[in-house]
Amino acid sequence: MDKEVQQLVEMGATVAQARAALKQYKDVMQAAERIFDGHFDNVVDDDGDVRMAAEPTRTPGSEDDAIDVDEDDDGELDDDDEGEDYADYDSDYDAKPTNGGKTDAADPYAGIFFSKDRREEVIEVDEDSEVAFIPEANEPVKLMTQGQWMKGCPEGGEQSFLFALYTELTHGPCRCPQDCGSSVTRKKSDFFAIFSDFSTYIEHIRKIVRQQCPRCQSEFCFACGESVSADKGKRPGMGSDEPLFHCSNLQGVILGVGLFMLEQMYYEQVHDSSSSSDTQPRNNKRRKVDSSGTRVSSHSSTPVDDDDDVYYATVQGKKAKGGTGYAGDVKEDTTGQMQALANQKAKDEKIGNLLTSIRNYLPSLHREGGARTSDYLVHPTALAHLRRRFNAICSSLLRNDSLADMSDRSVLYFELLEWLETISNHEALASMMAMPIMAVVSSKEKAPEGKSTSKIREKIIIYEGSSGPRELLEGIAIQAQAALKGLEGMKPAEVQEQEMTEEQKRMTNDTKGKSKETAQPVSEENMKLLSFCRRILATTNAIDRSLRETKGDAFVDRLHASLPKVYTSSAEELPRVDAGATEESARKAYMEWATRVRFEYCDLTIPPENAKPDEDQSPNYKFYYNNEARMLANSDIPKRSLAIAKELAILTTNLPVAWDSSIFLRVDESRVDVIKALITGPEGTPYLFDIFLGSSYNQSPPSVKYMTTNGGKFRFNPNLYADGKVCLSLLGTWSGPGWVAGRSTLLQVLISIQSMILCDEPYLNEPGWASSGGTPQSQAYSANIRRMVVKTAMLGNLKNAPEPFADVIRTHFRLKAESIKKQLDVWLAKDDGKVTSGDGGYNGMAKADATGSSNGFLKDINEMKAMLTQLQETK
Repeated sequence: MDKEVQQLVEMGATVAQARAALKQYKDVMQAAERIFDGHFDNVVDDDGDVRMAAEPTRTPGSEDDAIDVDEDDDGELDDDDEGEDYADYDSDYDAKPTNGGKTDAADPYAGIFFSKDRREEVIEVDEDSEVAFIPEANEPVKLMTQGQWMKGCPEGGEQSFLFALYTELTHGPCRCPQDCGSSVTRKKSDFFAIFSDFSTYIEHIRKIVRQQCPRCQSEFCFACGESVSADKGKRPGMGSDEPLFHCSNLQGVILGVGLFMLEQMYYEQVHDSSSSSDTQPRNNKRRKVDSSGTRVSSHSSTPVDDDDDVYYATVQGKKAKGGTGYAGDVKEDTTGQMQALANQKAKDEKIGNLLTSIRNYLPSLHREGGARTSDYLVHPTALAHLRRRFNAICSSLLRNDSLADMSDRSVLYFELLEWLETISNHEALASMMAMPIMAVVSSKEKAPEGKSTSKIREKIIIYEGSSGPRELLEGIAIQAQAALKGLEGMKPAEVQEQEMTEEQKRMTNDTKGKSKETAQPVSEENMKLLSFCRRILATTNAIDRSLRETKGDAFVDRLHASLPKVYTSSAEELPRVDAGATEESARKAYMEWATRVRFEYCDLTIPPENAKPDEDQSPNYKFYYNNEARMLANSDIPKRSLAIAKELAILTTNLPVAWDSSIFLRVDESRVDVIKALITGPEGTPYLFDIFLGSSYNQSPPSVKYMTTNGGKFRFNPNLYADGKVCLSLLGTWSGPGWVAGRSTLLQVLISIQSMILCDEPYLNEPGWASSGGTPQSQAYSANIRRMVVKTAMLGNLKNAPEPFADVIRTHFRLKAESIKKQLDVWLAKDDGKVTSGDGGYNGMAKADATGSSNGFLKDINEMKAMLTQLQETK
């Protein structure tokens, strides 16, 4: 019961009141309602004092006294008390060190917890909605229930503020501020009517917010009960006489109802999109890879109950591993796709317009025409609404893994960026940018106690911390930087201007005005993506700049330390990663390390030796497709540049990383079409590939060459030839589903190759042998490949580590050393003792020695173990 008592105390009850209420009402919310209705006002604490739950004590001498807001007779939270609560609530720390208005290098907001290691269990209430007839709607309108108002809030402090504001604006009289004895009764339909559109709601509030006392005819605000005439000219930054910015109560309720309408609209559209035909694009999910290498969906806000339960998400589930992808032999039916895109655009515009309308009521000290009262006096519920309702939608949109899709939907994403900038600009809200988003991971109905006939239904909701807004935005910023490199990195190199001779100057003068050299036009699609990427990076910088101004350098530095990073240069020195003493610690260390280094830019060129002035100055590359790359030096092919930009945006943050198999990429820093890949297979075997995105990419597939062949001697798989050929339908090197221009991706190719390497019985990849699983031929084929793997993919790569993956390979083997040693023992026990056959085929020679000693396998394994031990001992 202690936890429930603490919840009620946070809402404003005394310990004695909380205990008494919980003895009679087992549910916390029911107990809170009875306390605030005054049923337990006579309960006395141990010290004999009686404390009114609905009327927090006033704190004299608060700095907000200058704003001249007094506590009204109706028990409203006075602004002095609110001001103190705002500071504690927003910054979540005990005290700010002061030094003449300045702070030391220490972070004054160190109490703000960036870690996502949080888990909260909350009981939330569902009630049947009431309906009222309101003239503005010309039809019955649903009223927001208390459960809907408070849904999605796992924080005790936020719950108390939400409860207090809802109670104040739905019950009891609003007394005349002139103390004439008259009052106007508030009804739930006044502030909590859910109209079909936000503009109607705003007009409704505008009509009722200025009330006139029926007795003394004085004008007052219906939301806070304060005199309007006394307010004019006294409050800072009031500007024009706009009634909807009069007080923080109005701000809290308008944001709460507006964001409730927004989430209803957003999730209805998501539901419509997910239930439509397969031709409609699904743009609200971000593909990730779980610890097993399987791609999963992380759209964390899909409803699983009724339409109102937009917070109750399911934990992401596994999907089948990506394969060869789109069918190339089947003509794709594009019927309805253009209509689906048009529908998506219309939906985005609708949501974007609603976001714009609601943003007008966000606290902003930079408001056009000057800040208003509610901009200075931020209601505590404002941050609560943003953290639960806005964050859910923000999280869904920023988890989109397609930068091109976001660019196409810029009308929505530009407005989202405006929201993030506005939030970061206000000290009362800025902390939210760093705070983890509390996402629902499970929801279940709570069984009623006894034979309950209550219409109130309870759910037990479990929340867990997930990436915060600034962290999610960083993932998009990383993609934008990669896309910019793809768009700008393929431009022709600028030639240094040399001083002209007198004759050249005369020739230049002679041709003046006769012709003009025009610059190569940038395609509209390229420019659209270019502008969008620049906007994302500008917003990211603006947010960080605002956070430094409002929260200080130490806050931002600590935030940046927790953000995802892509080490885009191999020159960056990374700290040594230790495997630890257990396999669990090794797995964790490996995942963290591999995620950091999976994508990098590096220099893949070969330094020129004794080059003559008249020779081609194009650089050479450590690369199978060197000649093809040199032929395209300084070329500018807009469609190709756009395709490469989109690829890089996806690859920087979506390469699969797992203990069993990972993909590492190295891209030349000046030629982003020159790529090297390393794919680790079962038991940590590294395989290398050279990849070139040719002149017609992505109208045609990339060129891919397999490089781990022991000098062209070993064929490790029926689909990976000894000459380096990769047999894959996506690449057009085998029959079956092929490359689809504009749709297929390099990531698809990489995951398809990965799935080949990960197969348990590579023998079955050979046409005609698919039904031979478990046969002696298949077992012998696998044994033969294991011998080649140890000799070439393991020993060969460790002894002569290929650049630019030398450090990756050494760290890979060091972190997995103990696991690989155990696997080597298993392989040795399974070896059939036959001589290794380079073509990978079944060798029909008689069995020589079950220990494998006659074919050199034992020697290779012992050498490999010794090298692993040496790596482990290296500091």
